[in-house]
Amino acid sequence: MKIIVAVTGASGTIYAKSLLEAAKSHGLETHLIVTDAAKKVAKHEIGGVNSLMELADHSYKPDDLEAPIASGSFRVDAMVIVPATMKTIGALAHGYNSNLVTRAADVQLKERRPLIIVPRETPLHAIHLENMAKLSTVGAVILPAMPGFYHDPQSVDDLVRFITGKIMDQLGIPNNIYKRWGEA
Repeated sequence: MKIIVAVTGASGTIYAKSLLEAAKSHGLETHLIVTDAAKKVAKHEIGGVNSLMELADHSYKPDDLEAPIASGSFRVDAMVIVPATMKTIGALAHGYNSNLVTRAADVQLKERRPLIIVPRETPLHAIHLENMAKLSTVGAVILPAMPGFYHDPQSVDDLVRFITGKIMDQLGIPNNIYKRWGEA
């Protein structure tokens, strides 16, 4: 399976790192885009983007609109934007493709391929909600970074893995990254 992982400037780059680790352990081919704003956030949250780049099979600059993933003829199985800024979500909801993240995501939508968007913002106002609803209507999966607590998390990593497991579930990848409801 081939997936695009886009990291935008919202807090939560640890979710992207966890997803890339899970993808690697499950043998997925990853194509990574990290926006300039995400690089700044990653510096504060995970010490920079090197750990993300090392986990990815391929990486692209956010202004590289000639990258293969910018074309519908380049076959990928899914795309995950994690974390997703409200700026990116707003641009996608209104068809504004100013960088490789929004172009690649737009391609996923037009080709009817899975697009999973992991917003990491709180609180939300009506425009945020309307933009997410619009994207859901055209086929995107909105998977907020809202961990559950029924699995008795003991660490921040447990909370992060919960979201990673949910993303892998949406990709159709069998996994035991988190303890599911009813498991001992």
